[in-house]
Amino acid sequence: MHVQTLGGAAPLRVGTDAITPCRATSLRDSGVVRADASPDSERATADRFKALVERELPRLYGLARRLAGDDAEDIVQEALLRGYRGFSQLANENAGSEWLTSIVVNCCRDHWRRQGRRVEEVELDEADDFSLFRRIADEDPFPYSDSVHVDFLHQFGSEDVRAVLASLPELYRLPLVLVHMTGYQVKEVAYLLDAPLGTVLARLHRARKLFERELWTYAELHGLLKEGAQR
Repeated sequence: MHVQTLGGAAPLRVGTDAITPCRATSLRDSGVVRADASPDSERATADRFKALVERELPRLYGLARRLAGDDAEDIVQEALLRGYRGFSQLANENAGSEWLTSIVVNCCRDHWRRQGRRVEEVELDEADDFSLFRRIADEDPFPYSDSVHVDFLHQFGSEDVRAVLASLPELYRLPLVLVHMTGYQVKEVAYLLDAPLGTVLARLHRARKLFERELWTYAELHGLLKEGAQR
């Protein structure tokens, strides 16, 4: 993937809005992003940015795949272009991983807005009634198994998991991926999304319940509830 050289760095906003040339908020306030561009030469800046991208690209692409599916490549390309424009203002390059993650997350959110996606809230009772553990135990899809719950999960390949993730509303998919598949702490996700901690915890709980329910639904629809069904 090639990063185009763009002139004129601009501050970045991270939070609910897209990352666009405007006054920055949390990252600058925390000292991660400096107010003025670094005096380094353009070539030195480009070399350091290239080194950062080479380290982070596989992780960023994996994150984008889980969040946006087949649109991941376009989203990562857009994120890297935005990142290059603002890299000279990154005061602490040790925070480069978090900084690039925030850009990818915001690019995903921009992508969903451009598609006209509406925020889909799910009532707690609707999702909370379902228990994947109980459903597997009650249905017993693998009667000769000594580890039926593990065997159920083993039926899912990586593409199956991505398909289940894609069925979740973005509001819940985002914290689920960041916490359980990327390894961020809940407090870090709240900071990244510029959302109250209690709000993120509530969404994460609903996300887990929805994910369980959609795993079972997907398994029923795609014939995974039998021995050796993994594709």
